Amino acid sequence: MGDSEARRRSRIDAWLPAVLLTLAGVGWWWSSVSASGMRGDGMSMDTQSTMLFAAFLVAWVAMMAAMMMPAVLPVVRLYARAAAAGNAAPVGMFVAGYLAVWSAAGIPAFLTWSRLNGSVAHTYPWAGRFAGAVAVAAGLYQLTPLKAVCLRHCRSPMSFFLRHGKHLDRPAGAFAAGGRHGMLCLGCCWMLMVLLIAFGTMQLAWMLVFAILILLEKVAPFGDRVTSVTAAMLGLLGVVLVVHPAFVIHLV
Repeated sequence: MGDSEARRRSRIDAWLPAVLLTLAGVGWWWSSVSASGMRGDGMSMDTQSTMLFAAFLVAWVAMMAAMMMPAVLPVVRLYARAAAAGNAAPVGMFVAGYLAVWSAAGIPAFLTWSRLNGSVAHTYPWAGRFAGAVAVAAGLYQLTPLKAVCLRHCRSPMSFFLRHGKHLDRPAGAFAAGGRHGMLCLGCCWMLMVLLIAFGTMQLAWMLVFAILILLEKVAPFGDRVTSVTAAMLGLLGVVLVVHPAFVIHLV
């Protein structure tokens, strides 16, 4: 490796984590601002539904940035090195493709949240049992082959680019690659996101818990153990909620 290449990689390793962590920090701040306005009252789907949807989608993308950016740092860093060497389109195209997938996932999330938010706040038994069923399903999903395949790709950035890194020198190819990585990330984490929605609110404490779990699953050497322990804890939580549905009010 030449001196210029080493310096380029050093610069990337210096600024890229700061940028992504700043983006995550902005996401946490905006999620905190949004959470107080999206909790408890059960906003109605009326003439303000378009504005409500827009506000939710902005908060949803901010939440995804807050929770996911630290975990996707390795793959974005590897892509940024290729971009700096002139072998790939600007890193912003890759990140935009990633966020586009999570933005699209916000549409069904909004439809579900708008139905559940008020029900959980009023402690309707069916809402608590629904959250319990989702928790059990999320625990079971942790142990599925699909989860394992998606997680394996997310853990190995080089393997991902060898399989999905075609035409990265073109903006459209970079955007598509970011979208594919977003799909794999969604495959790892979508049931945890459904569980957040099942609680009827984007609760910051649960966001933090899930963000730590996602990060450990993807980057820690004991990630498989984290996945198994999470499965057991979610299953236990689900059973508690099915038996005592009113307990859900203590989780939001």
